[in-house]
Amino acid sequence: MALSAKLELRQGQQLVMTPQLQQAIRLLQLSNLELTEFVDSELERNPLLERDDTAHTKPVEDEPVERADESASDERWLDLREPVNDHTGGLDVDFGNVFQEPGTGEPGSAPGAASGMSWANVAQRTHNGGDGDSDLEDFIANQVSLRDHLSSQLPLTVSDPVERMIGQYLIDLVDEAGYIPSDLEALAQRLGAPLELVESVLAKLQTFDPPGIFARSLAECLALQLKDQNRYDPLMAELLANLDLLASRNIPALKRAIGIDMDELADMIREIKRLNPKPGLKFGSVQLQPVVPDVIVRAASDGGWHVELNSDTLPRVLVNRTYYARIAKSAANERDKGYIFDCLQTANWLVKSLDQRARTILKVAEQIVRQQDSFFMYGVQYLRPLNLKVIADAISMHESTVSRVTSNKYIATPRGIFELKYFFTSAIASAADGEAHSSEAVRHRIRQLIDAESAADVLSDDQLVERLRGEGIEIARRTVAKYREAMRIPSSVQRRRDKKLVERLGDFA
Repeated sequence: MALSAKLELRQGQQLVMTPQLQQAIRLLQLSNLELTEFVDSELERNPLLERDDTAHTKPVEDEPVERADESASDERWLDLREPVNDHTGGLDVDFGNVFQEPGTGEPGSAPGAASGMSWANVAQRTHNGGDGDSDLEDFIANQVSLRDHLSSQLPLTVSDPVERMIGQYLIDLVDEAGYIPSDLEALAQRLGAPLELVESVLAKLQTFDPPGIFARSLAECLALQLKDQNRYDPLMAELLANLDLLASRNIPALKRAIGIDMDELADMIREIKRLNPKPGLKFGSVQLQPVVPDVIVRAASDGGWHVELNSDTLPRVLVNRTYYARIAKSAANERDKGYIFDCLQTANWLVKSLDQRARTILKVAEQIVRQQDSFFMYGVQYLRPLNLKVIADAISMHESTVSRVTSNKYIATPRGIFELKYFFTSAIASAADGEAHSSEAVRHRIRQLIDAESAADVLSDDQLVERLRGEGIEIARRTVAKYREAMRIPSSVQRRRDKKLVERLGDFA
């Protein structure tokens, strides 16, 4: 077979993902905190970028979203707002309430203003003896952690150096709720100390404040608190030994185990209820990061909705072209010129990408509000089934783009703060030929039916199915059971037992 060379023309399509396009796609799915970190790193790396802290920006918003399927323009962008001339510095005071030192100037002037000395300097000289820089953190009380609180009690109770070492080791093992591991034998082997010595040190530590600390189980934690109140007796010990019966609300078996009547058992249960099952949480508890919404929805005067971006979550950066022009002229070689040009391109790309990201989030949020208008008006029971394709088709974008935009993004509404993905729910068919129901709305209806139960009329899963079908919701029993378990609602047998217990014990829940 002869080999020969020939020219051949082919036509095809290929998607090329440039590094900048990949970065732009990645920016879409970043949360506001992750985006801030990314922008900060770019500001450190790129000398042509600078943060725009001087402009007071108005939240990015669109025209009111009408309840009908009327379109609203989304071409508006960041409007500049003039700085407010606020002589009070944003404080919730007026000039009439500001203290005026005798001999100083106008009302509202700081103490010592006539002599050129501010109150901060006076406070600093008083605090530091005349020199040093002022630090406001010096005047803020630190929150005492559980470990520090326990460590401060150790030298007051334990004098032996070996026991102090064991005690400090046990303090380091205490979790935030105040518990330690239950296997003391393994701890003793790890320390190379006799088990009896470790148990002796633990008994001393269990007298520390707060009562119930250093417990190895819930029963021991409650017992330590009862001992501190001088209320621990054989009957209480028997009740704590049968906490599993109390947790399952098996009152008849609990009465037989302890051997007391119902009135006395009710008093003991109320006393147990007043104890703290996690005594360590009141010391240095972990502060959760509050959710900062990316989008804000508020009612408009015409009956629609205003959708706007939260300007606090929008990093604003500028390209310093003046600095670029100056250093571009002083570039000594082609390598320096190439580096400066790359920095300019990267800076321009980042500004453009942040702008496009904000526009895309706003466009998706606006369409979600339009699709779920009934939810904002009447509540979760009117939440409609919604998927990514509906939003993607409405705004002419790909489903993957909508998925990235709704990841880790939150929207503040008159009904609370929700993740954007909350509004995407599956559909449950209607018993008739009507409109399908949202799975989240069905969950809400199941909870409503269960909350309205009485002890004499507890609904089983089959009865819930019948009720829902009577309301036009076609649903299977296993789906009802799945939704009920996802909401951590016990079975009908357990609920009936709980409600009867509430009736018998009065205010005990």
